[in-house]
Amino acid sequence: MSQATQATRRALTATEIITRLTQLNGQRPQGWKLIDGALEKSFEFPDFQGALNFVNAVGFIAQAQDHHPDLHLGFGRCTVRFNTHDVAGISISDFTCAAKVDALLD
Repeated sequence: MSQATQATRRALTATEIITRLTQLNGQRPQGWKLIDGALEKSFEFPDFQGALNFVNAVGFIAQAQDHHPDLHLGFGRCTVRFNTHDVAGISISDFTCAAKVDALLD
């Protein structure tokens, strides 16, 4: 991570999180949720291969953004969790990556 990114990365306030979460989810009924201090969303697929392909695409995003989620892969499903460990909270980076993950399936 660049020094500029590190210097500007901070934990968002509760109000900022709720505002950004509402913007991120828009009209999606099954959007991202705030669970135990992380942004979390579960995705469903017809089979294991579909879920695995999704995980690989999320991995590509994570590497490109230098921001790595926790992933839970199962048959036909994947749960993605973003939080920013170095600020002990949720940062802009979490929302940026969550939006990029959503764009994979739009």
